[in-house]
Amino acid sequence: MSQRIRRNGTSARQTAARQGTSQKMRNARSMSGRAAEGVLALLPFSEAQLHRIFLAVILGAAAVLAYIVASFAGLPAMAQSQLALVAKDAGFEVKHIELRGAEHQNELKIYEQALAQRNRAMPLVDLQGLRSELMQLSWVQDARVSRQLPDTLVIDIVERKAQAVLKKADRLVLIDGEGHPLEVVSPARLRGRIVLSGFNAETRVADLAALLEAAPALKPQVAAAKWVGNRRWDLTFRTGQLLVLPEGDKLAAAALTSFARLDGTNRLLGGRVAAFDMRSADKIYMRVPKGDGPVGAGVGPGRSGAGGSGAKLVAAVQSDAAAGKAE
Repeated sequence: MSQRIRRNGTSARQTAARQGTSQKMRNARSMSGRAAEGVLALLPFSEAQLHRIFLAVILGAAAVLAYIVASFAGLPAMAQSQLALVAKDAGFEVKHIELRGAEHQNELKIYEQALAQRNRAMPLVDLQGLRSELMQLSWVQDARVSRQLPDTLVIDIVERKAQAVLKKADRLVLIDGEGHPLEVVSPARLRGRIVLSGFNAETRVADLAALLEAAPALKPQVAAAKWVGNRRWDLTFRTGQLLVLPEGDKLAAAALTSFARLDGTNRLLGGRVAAFDMRSADKIYMRVPKGDGPVGAGVGPGRSGAGGSGAKLVAAVQSDAAAGKAE
């Protein structure tokens, strides 16, 4: 009796290999599952909490995506506009403006900026934009704009402090300690402030203030200060007399202190001397108007200089024809 032999059938070796591969896959899955369970066990969350966290992340991502799509469609702007209309109908609109802290700044210029927001719904008021506009005003150093519901806009102003007057070719300008221009003033409104002149003098206000602190007794008597050659000061007193100081902050302060002491003992200010030149380290050159007699100030050899250092000061009296040293 004949027997049919099948070719290409599955052999026992192939079957065993497949079973071995299946077993390896099951073992790998089992190890992966145990590793994942081990990692989850290390986390301070339960399985239910993790599910909620994953759900929250998914919902958050969906919300962000929805907002991006809505932004492209213009829906947030429409919603904000509708909300503003509702607020305005409820009485939340700008009807009153309360201004605080403005003493020197022209209030009309502030109200001109603020009234642009009048009758506008409170949610639509651009507080930062209004503040930026107010910061452009000359006297305003800082400004704060806030809403006072239901219908008031509050503006708080911090003003700059006037320190000196800058003399320009055609006008006098009031400036603060940083040289910031505040307003144009007339000679009648100087109010005892020092008049500055010279190139870049407005940038040296703080330096001049520090210099005058070296001789506080002279400070009220200084009427004008000229910044010469971008390197030194000429001071004009209220008596009309001129004091020429040397270069350098320390040398100028020492010379001013020395002059203050000499004035205290010899009464130089208010006398016949028109100008005092202290650019020389050991001499004071004095100029008197032509025709006046000898200077009786008593400044000469043997007088001690600034700070009691014992340095002798020699007075060289000049006439108008030889006044080059005081220029």
